[in-house]
Amino acid sequence: MESADLRIFQAVAREGSITKAALRLGYVQSNVTSRIRQLESELGTALFHRHNRGMTLSSSGKMLLDYADKIIGLLDEAAAALTSSGEPGGPLLIGASQTTAAVRLPKLLSRYYKRYPKVEISLITDLSDRLMEKMLQYDLDVAFISSHCNHPDLEAYPVFEEEVVLISPPDITELDEALAKPNLVYSRGCAYRELLESWQHNRGQNYPHTMEFGTLEAIIGGVSAGLGISLLPRVVVEKEANAGNLYVHQVPESFRQTKTELVVRKNSHPTSALLALMAMLNIGEEERISS
Repeated sequence: MESADLRIFQAVAREGSITKAALRLGYVQSNVTSRIRQLESELGTALFHRHNRGMTLSSSGKMLLDYADKIIGLLDEAAAALTSSGEPGGPLLIGASQTTAAVRLPKLLSRYYKRYPKVEISLITDLSDRLMEKMLQYDLDVAFISSHCNHPDLEAYPVFEEEVVLISPPDITELDEALAKPNLVYSRGCAYRELLESWQHNRGQNYPHTMEFGTLEAIIGGVSAGLGISLLPRVVVEKEANAGNLYVHQVPESFRQTKTELVVRKNSHPTSALLALMAMLNIGEEERISS
């Protein structure tokens, strides 16, 4: 079994199709088909279920994909570490929650890019749980998450602390009236949603009406239009609140603060690009959060 075979297998598993995987890799389709069959023959097991809609992983395929992600990730990590020159360069794959990406990262990444123009920055946004999954699959080099990381294979460092506030339509200035409105939130797994629901549960509101939105802008726009309420960092909503489009309610102290953690893989060899980012955030081993 060669690393090239694992890369082909990984691409087919991710794309769910020989055709799409071949296109992504720049290979002839028949070559991809042949390599997958050879791999299955070598391992003595079917790695995929084949059907009209494409290909899905078998139980053996799922097991191999876990190993393939780790092996390919380590190979790429080793290559990046060994070819690093004095000046940071190459790709830096960053994941972050939407709020962190919108509020904290633009200025940070602007300063970073001015200092290290050879680094190719990629930024994706997702929920914290999914970002940690992507870290474990070596799809990301680093992630900024809004919940506490306690996975044994990941290292977490505190980087930002935010004050959160409850926002309501501008004509609702009483807290009790605001809390009777529907919650406008991201899908489950969002730290701000969990904090809002925990606060409401503490107040005896066990089943608040909920509307799920996919973007930060949609949530703020929905609140401004009178659809309901939301819990977000103060810095995110200040502009709209100052413009009179939202009303800001203070949150009880025990629910007022959230922390953002920077997450990297444990026992890995960070690239010079990642080390430079961590240095800009003044991260050292002493700042590590105990798991």
